[in-house]
Amino acid sequence: MMTIFNFSDALLGWYEKHGRKDLPWQQSVTPYRVWVSEIMLQQTQVSTVIPYYQRFMQRFPDIAALATANLDEVLSYWAGLGYYARGRNLHKSANIIHHQLGGELPEDIEQLQTLPGIGRSTAGAIMALAFHQRYAILDGNVKRVLSRFYAVEDWPGKPQVEKQLWLRAQALLPDKDFAKYTQAQMDLGATLCTRSRPDCQNCPLQTHCAAYAQNNVSDYPRPRPKKTVPVKQVQWLVVENKHQEILLLKRPAMGIWGGLWCFPEFTDSELETVCDRLEIPVTDAQILAGFQHTFTHFKLNIQPFKMALDDAFSVIEDKPDRIWVKIKDIEELALPAPVKALVNQL
Repeated sequence: MMTIFNFSDALLGWYEKHGRKDLPWQQSVTPYRVWVSEIMLQQTQVSTVIPYYQRFMQRFPDIAALATANLDEVLSYWAGLGYYARGRNLHKSANIIHHQLGGELPEDIEQLQTLPGIGRSTAGAIMALAFHQRYAILDGNVKRVLSRFYAVEDWPGKPQVEKQLWLRAQALLPDKDFAKYTQAQMDLGATLCTRSRPDCQNCPLQTHCAAYAQNNVSDYPRPRPKKTVPVKQVQWLVVENKHQEILLLKRPAMGIWGGLWCFPEFTDSELETVCDRLEIPVTDAQILAGFQHTFTHFKLNIQPFKMALDDAFSVIEDKPDRIWVKIKDIEELALPAPVKALVNQL
C-alpha cells in the first residue's frame, strides 16, 4: 500500500500537470467566493454551476450584498440550480455573518459548522481552499476515489463506513499545499475517477488502487441498498385572468421549494375550497398535459388544469403570498424547475 506521503505527492504531481486552475472561483480567491462555490457544488456538477456562479457573483459580490438582499431576489438567482434549501441557507448564513460576526467568514472550522448549510466536508473545503489550513474533505468525489483505492466493501453512506473514510481522508493529508491537494481530490474524481467509464490508465493512483488490482473498478463505490422510490400525485391550478396574468402562490419557507413561487395545488375534492381561499370563482377547468418531476427520494406526477376568469383580478396587496403576473414576466421570479417547464408550455 502507498505511504501517506506518496499518495498526496502523486496526487499533487498530477494536479500540477492536469488539474483545473481556471474555474471562476479560483480567480481572485476570497473566503466568500470559495464558500458560495462550495455550496453551489454540493450535489451539482461544475459545468452546471459555472453560469449560475458567475451571475450570482455579479449581483452579490460580497457578504454584505448577499445579506442585505431580499430572499426572493436571492432565490431568483438560484432558480433552476435545485436543492433550494442551499440558497435559503446561504442567505441566512450571510445575515448571521454580516450582523453577528463582523462581516467576515469565520476562520474556524467549528464556528463554520454552526452556520446553516455548512457541514463537515464543506467546512473542511473552505478551511483548505480559502484559509490554507490542514483539513480533510469527504464529498462525493473523494468518497468514490477512496472507496476504489481501498476497495471498501460497503456503501460509503453508512455511518460506520463514512467514519472510516473520514479517518483515511485525514491520514492521507499532506503537510503543505492543502488548497492544491483539496482541489486535486475534487478534480481527480470529476475528470478521471468518474462514476462511469473511469480513466484508470491516466490515474496517478492506479498502481496502488485496490479496485484496479482486482479489475473491478466499476463495482465501487458499493451502491446504496435499493429502496422503492415512492410516487406522489399533485394537481396544479393555472388561473389566468382577462389581462393574461397568471396567479402564483409563494411556498412556505420550510419544505419542498420553500420560498419559491408555484401554482396553487389541489385535489378533486378541494377545487371549490381552493378557489374560495384564493377569492376567485369556480369555472370550467381545461386539462393540460401532465408530466413527472424526479426528486432524490421520490417522483412527483403533476397534473395541471387551466382555468380562465372573465373578471379582472390584480395583485392582492394584503396577501404577500400571492401574485398575479404576466407570463412573459414570470421567469423573473424565483421558480422551481417544474413550474418553469409548465410556464414554457403555456
